[in-house]
Amino acid sequence: QVQLAESGGGLVQAGGSLRLSCAASGRTFSTYYIGWFRQAPGKEREFVAGISPSGGRIHLADSVKGRFSISRDNVKLTVYLQMNSLKPEDTAVYYCAVDRIPYRLGSVTITEYEYWGQGTQVTVSS
Repeated sequence: QVQLAESGGGLVQAGGSLRLSCAASGRTFSTYYIGWFRQAPGKEREFVAGISPSGGRIHLADSVKGRFSISRDNVKLTVYLQMNSLKPEDTAVYYCAVDRIPYRLGSVTITEYEYWGQGTQVTVSS
């Protein structure tokens, strides 16, 4: 079983930056694709970014390409989401999640993820 804990959220002005962290417990962390999702009030949860087990393959939603990046440190059992040039529409609760199947190269589908963190709030003011 894997437990996840997000941190790094907060209030930032438009154009600013934040780095979110997703700390995991569980020795099999390094064999799973990790995704970041977000959910704004009144909207469905959506895929933001994902990273393969080795970190060699990443995926970014079109809405964040060129502004966000994702990385992981399998020794520290942590995945990072660097968010630059933030916009008010990035305001949401951000969640990290672990893929249901090991060694897979990713999915944008929420149901393909088994373990979720509690989320961290990101608020971008205009």
